[in-house]
Amino acid sequence: MQASLRRLTPVPLCTVQPCRSRAALWSSALRFLSPSIRTLFSETGVWENDYRPETRRKVEEWWQSRIMEQWRKDALNAVLNPMGWDAFGLPAENAAIERGLDPEEWTKSNIESMREQLDSLGLCFNWDREITTCLPDYYKWTQYLFIKLFEAGLAYQKEAVVNWDPVDQTVLADEQVDESGRSWRSGALVEQKLLTQWFIKTTNYAKPLLDALADLPEWYGVKAMQANWIGECTGCYFDFKLKVNGKETGETLSAYCSAPEMVYGAAYLAILPSHRLLHGSSSVRSLLQQAFQPGRDCLTEVTALNRFTGQEVPVVISHKEAFDDYLDAVIGLPDVSEEDLSVARALYLNWTTVLKTHKDGTQTLINSQKFSDFTREQALQSITQKAREQGVGGHLTSSKLRDWLISRQRYWGTPIPVVHCDSCGAVAVPEEELPVTLPKTPPLTGKGASPLGAVHDWVNCKCPRCKGPARRETDTMDTFVDSAWYYFRYTDPHNRDRPFEPQLADHWLPVDIYIGGKEHAVMHLYYARFLCHFCRDQGLVTHREPFSKLLVQGLIKGQTFKLAGSGQYLKKEEIEFTGKGPVTLSGGRVEVTFEKMSKSKHNGLDPQEVVQQYGLDTVRLYILYAAPPEQDILWNVKNDTLPGVLRWQTRLWQLVTKLRGARQLGEVPNGSLLKKKELEEVKKIWGNKNYAIQEVTAYFTKDFLFNAALSRLMGLTNTLSSATVRVLQHSVEFEEALAALVVMTAPMAPHLASELWAGLCTVTNPQSPLLLRGGDVLQQPWPNVDPEYLKAPEFVELSVLINNKRCGTVTIPLQVSKDPARVQQLVMESPIGQKYLSERDIKKAILSTRTPLINFLVNE
Repeated sequence: MQASLRRLTPVPLCTVQPCRSRAALWSSALRFLSPSIRTLFSETGVWENDYRPETRRKVEEWWQSRIMEQWRKDALNAVLNPMGWDAFGLPAENAAIERGLDPEEWTKSNIESMREQLDSLGLCFNWDREITTCLPDYYKWTQYLFIKLFEAGLAYQKEAVVNWDPVDQTVLADEQVDESGRSWRSGALVEQKLLTQWFIKTTNYAKPLLDALADLPEWYGVKAMQANWIGECTGCYFDFKLKVNGKETGETLSAYCSAPEMVYGAAYLAILPSHRLLHGSSSVRSLLQQAFQPGRDCLTEVTALNRFTGQEVPVVISHKEAFDDYLDAVIGLPDVSEEDLSVARALYLNWTTVLKTHKDGTQTLINSQKFSDFTREQALQSITQKAREQGVGGHLTSSKLRDWLISRQRYWGTPIPVVHCDSCGAVAVPEEELPVTLPKTPPLTGKGASPLGAVHDWVNCKCPRCKGPARRETDTMDTFVDSAWYYFRYTDPHNRDRPFEPQLADHWLPVDIYIGGKEHAVMHLYYARFLCHFCRDQGLVTHREPFSKLLVQGLIKGQTFKLAGSGQYLKKEEIEFTGKGPVTLSGGRVEVTFEKMSKSKHNGLDPQEVVQQYGLDTVRLYILYAAPPEQDILWNVKNDTLPGVLRWQTRLWQLVTKLRGARQLGEVPNGSLLKKKELEEVKKIWGNKNYAIQEVTAYFTKDFLFNAALSRLMGLTNTLSSATVRVLQHSVEFEEALAALVVMTAPMAPHLASELWAGLCTVTNPQSPLLLRGGDVLQQPWPNVDPEYLKAPEFVELSVLINNKRCGTVTIPLQVSKDPARVQQLVMESPIGQKYLSERDIKKAILSTRTPLINFLVNE
């Protein structure tokens, strides 16, 4: 995931505002070198007329280091574009185990390699703000935030039936299991296990997180996914103490109440047969098991004291195998549920009626202590608020949302900063003792219990509270905890005293543009939002939402070959490509698809190999032009996209070559020498330039439709390519349009644009001050639309077509340009109409709604 932080300004990415000017001083002697020698203009001052592969290679080699250096100098305060590494977790640990390596060494070598690849692609990041989640200077503060959650009662440990991945040998959160019951990473069929696990009580924030989506208008489809994930927050949990024969057992239980305002009318508390109380180490397990009869609602000897109402109700084991969604303990409310009423009557239970319906249809509460006479809505607000204040539940949430399970029984993760003491229970590690660092372990196997449990000198410690013997927690955190707050750390990455300075976080956040894959649309973004809301409540920041706008990018998918029937992935060298299609070397049928690139699927690409073959700017343009950013790209260099962007680069080079050549013809530029037809050509160039600036700016800053931006730049290229020599010689409009074209190309093809700008700024007899400003292309301000262009015209040029063939234009008043009847009348009265239409049988006249154009369909 990548987050681009503000201040985001309408200038090219990797571009800064003009600073000190740097004149383009070229050696005069070099200007007279033979043009037949293949050279690089920026290096020698000699312009090569043709854009050959060798020229492209030299351009990219020359400019890459210079662009990076300029970014490091000038991008400190303009745009924050950071990069970091979500470096803990199963993939790194499993890969290290397979290779017999230490996960830390494996991870660091991969980071170094990936950093080099990103640099080789010409991507500019604020590397001085780089963060790595597996380094102690980062995960110290992950542990700090966990302790804050623990102290707030939001991080807790309990026995739970959990999803166990038998391949990765660890617990999975519900959202990490797909619809077919398989692990999202290993693909293994998930098993159910009862384990003591750490959770974060995200359900307490469900309603605020749901409501806050209304403040995120630019989250588009992801907002709906988040809302669906959270669900309708109409109920809440209440805390209970379990009792037997009037004595407390030490067991506590939270049960879901679908209508919190009716809580005083509870008849019972129901649990599922699969509930942990019947299967774990609970003190009431034997009593519950004695009462349990499969397929029946079973009344038990255990009672539950509602810590909010003070009422005691019996615990019932339900006949159901499952409640709604993910619930495993619910409060029975006979006043609002026919099903609950039926259970209560069948078990001869007593309950209090709490709802009174008046003659006019309104309802108020009765027998509900101080909430009596409240309307249901008033009672809902008051009861849940009071329960929250007392710390016994009341946080509105949905039946489909469960707390975040963060325990992982693996080595390569952030250690949970808790020690377990027989006298004090679970105790947080004091802040001054953070970080709790990962110890070195014997070679990892990925099997059995957490490997940290075997590091005895690390596990055995003293209790921070009583100083007695204690044991460290051996579970590590889910990596989503590491990535739930990294955007804060980017604002203050080197702070040794706190996770981040609040003033810096409030200055840079919320993130203006957040870029991430579709796979993170629910989980990661939900956890990141939760942590931001929590930090606001802790007074660490003043905002509650971390990301203002999302750019959810698609994947680049590679071609995969699978053995038909078994689904086994094949390498290309295992396939024979015949006229009838690919088959295995032994003649077996092969299925061809496009899937997410992966080593296990043998469909990945080495970016550096692709760049070496096609060129850095070409690869960048291909990726941007092949599809809108939110759509997947099927990597196939044989389609028209890659040749298309190659041709366009050549045409851009030719435009600069043509202008340089035209200005060397000897005639001093003079706009007054242009004739009427040439002036019309100049006007068209001026209009197309402004239209392109308007459109491309919007695509860059609002819609991020880079493919559409490229199309518009190609359109402007077409207009400039058709310009006559005299227009090139004498018009400042051509110069400025070409300058704007090169500047707008720079974010996408910075190396080529840098060389083009160098050639453009040394053209003979420049007319535009744009070419005299100095500095490289990435130091130029973003082009502005001319104010005159923005004025609403009084008249519009209307193209006239007859049977789809253009025959001229007619000038008509703008105010009638959308009126089909009036437009047709004006065209018929015009010289064009009199000449071509007056004596013809018109079947239909079609006025375009998108562009000033009318098409007459006539009988031939």
